[in-house]
Amino acid sequence: MAEAVGKPGGVRNVLFIMADQFRWDYLGCAGHPTLSTPALDGLARRGVRFTNAYAQSAICGPSRMSFYSGLYLANHGATLNGVPLPVGVKTLGDYLRPLGVRTALAGKTHMAADRAGIDRLGLTGMEGVFAAQAGFEPYQRDDGLNPTGFVDPDLAYNSFLRQQGYDGENPWHDFANAAEGPDGEILSGWVMRHANLPARVKQEHSETPWMTDQAIRFIRDQGDEPWCLHLSYIKPHWPYIAPAPYHDMYSPADINPPIRSEAERRNPHPVVAAFMRHDESVNFAEQVVRDRVVPTYMGLVQQLDDALGRLFTELEKLGRWDDTLVVFTADHGDYLGDHWLGEKELFHDSSSKIPMIVAGPGLQKGLESDHLVEAIDLVPTFIDALGGEVPAHELDGRSLMPLLRGEDPAEWRDIAVAELDYAVREARRDLGLDTNQARAWMIRTDRWKYIEYLGFPPQLFDLYEDPDELVDLGEDGHYNPVCAELRERLFDWFQRRKMRRTMSDATVEARTSTWKSRGITFGEW
Repeated sequence: MAEAVGKPGGVRNVLFIMADQFRWDYLGCAGHPTLSTPALDGLARRGVRFTNAYAQSAICGPSRMSFYSGLYLANHGATLNGVPLPVGVKTLGDYLRPLGVRTALAGKTHMAADRAGIDRLGLTGMEGVFAAQAGFEPYQRDDGLNPTGFVDPDLAYNSFLRQQGYDGENPWHDFANAAEGPDGEILSGWVMRHANLPARVKQEHSETPWMTDQAIRFIRDQGDEPWCLHLSYIKPHWPYIAPAPYHDMYSPADINPPIRSEAERRNPHPVVAAFMRHDESVNFAEQVVRDRVVPTYMGLVQQLDDALGRLFTELEKLGRWDDTLVVFTADHGDYLGDHWLGEKELFHDSSSKIPMIVAGPGLQKGLESDHLVEAIDLVPTFIDALGGEVPAHELDGRSLMPLLRGEDPAEWRDIAVAELDYAVREARRDLGLDTNQARAWMIRTDRWKYIEYLGFPPQLFDLYEDPDELVDLGEDGHYNPVCAELRERLFDWFQRRKMRRTMSDATVEARTSTWKSRGITFGEW
C-alpha cells in the first residue's frame, strides 16, 4: 500500500455526504424563505457553495454511478436503476485505496453488481466485495427501500430497531416508515395521504440519526489513519413520512408555491406530457397533496440538517476539520409538483440541479461560485485533494480544486451535460417507443438549456428571461438558430467523450512515430 497521502496541514480524509432526492433550493443558504438549515449554512461559510451544479442524470442509480466513476452515463453504461455497473469500470475506491486511503460506505449506493462479470473474472475476497459494492468497503450499506416481502432478512437497521423494542417481520416499514391509525392500525408511509402523521419510531431511532451514528463510529474508529467515507443518507427520499417532532414542524403556509404554469399543462412537450400522466404527477398536481407532502419533506430536510450538526460537532471534537475535505451534495432533486410533475428524471432544475458545498483546509471560505460544475468532478477533486495524480485520460470530470482555491481557470467548461434513459417508465410505452428509443440529453450553458429527445422535437429555455423554465421555445422558429447551435454543441460533446481510457495521453504522445525505432518498417520503397 502507498504511503498515506496528504501534506502537513492539508487534506488527509474525505467525508463525502449525499442526500437522496434533495432539492438544491431547499437549502436555507439557497434562499428558501422558511426552511432553516444551520449546519449546511455553516458548512457553506466554511467553504465554497456551487450555485450551478448538475447531476449527470436525475435517476438515483445512473447519477450515483457517475458520481463514483467520474464518467458520463454514455461511458459507464449503468443508465437505469438496476443496470449493473460493468465490472471493469473503475470507481472512487479504485483510485483512493492505492493512495493509502480506506474508502468505505455508510448508507445507500443503488449499485447493482455485475455478477456475470465478477464470476467470469473469478473475483473473490475483498476484490469481489469491492467489485459488487461500487468500489466501497460496505461499512454499513442500506439502500433504504425495504418493502415487506422483499426486505433483506439480515438488514442491520431492522436488527437495531428490534433491539430497541420494535418487533415484527419488517420494522423498517411498520415503524420507521408508517404511522398509526386511531385504532392502532398501521398506516403505510408509501401512501402520501399519511405524510402529515408522525412515524411510529422515536426520532433518535429513525433512519437519519441511525446512519449518522454509523458515520461517527467509523470516524472515531479510524483515528488518525486516512479515510474516505461516503455517508449516503436515505432521506428526504420517499416514503414521505417523518418522526415527531419533524412531522409537523412545517405547515402548508411554509411551503414554496409550485413552479408551474397553466400554459405548461395546456401544451406540453410530448415526452413531458407522458410523464405528466404518471400517477405521481397526477397526484402532485393537486394542492391538497402538496400541502400534505411538502411540509413533511421539509421536516425530513430539517432532521437531516440537525443530524449533520451533530456530525460536524463530532468532527470539531476530533480535530478532523483540520485535515478533512467535507462535501455535501445530492444525487438529484424532486419535482414535488413543479411543472405538473412528480418524482424526478426530466431536466428542469427542480430535478437535475443539485446542491454542492465543499469545505476543507486551505480552501476559500464563504465563497459562492457560479461556475458550471458536474457530479463527475468529485472523483478527480478527491484524488487531487489527497495528493494523487489525476488520470485525465480515464475521467470525464475535472478537479474542482482550482475553483475551491478561489482561482478562475481560463478554460473551465461552459456547458453542463445530463442524460436520460426512461426505458422502464410508463411514459415509454405511452409514447409507443421500443426500449432503445427512450433517450434524451440536456446541454446547459450560461444562458440556455437545450434538451434533445430521440424521435421528438427539442426543448429550449432561455434562463436569462425565464429562469423558472416555464416557456418552451423549442418549436418557436425564431429560435431555430439557437437550437441548431446547441445541437452542434451536443454533437461536439459526443465527439470529445473519453474513449481511450486504458492508456494515458503521455504514453500515447511518447509512442507517436516510434515504429522505426522499435524495428517496425512499413510503407518504404
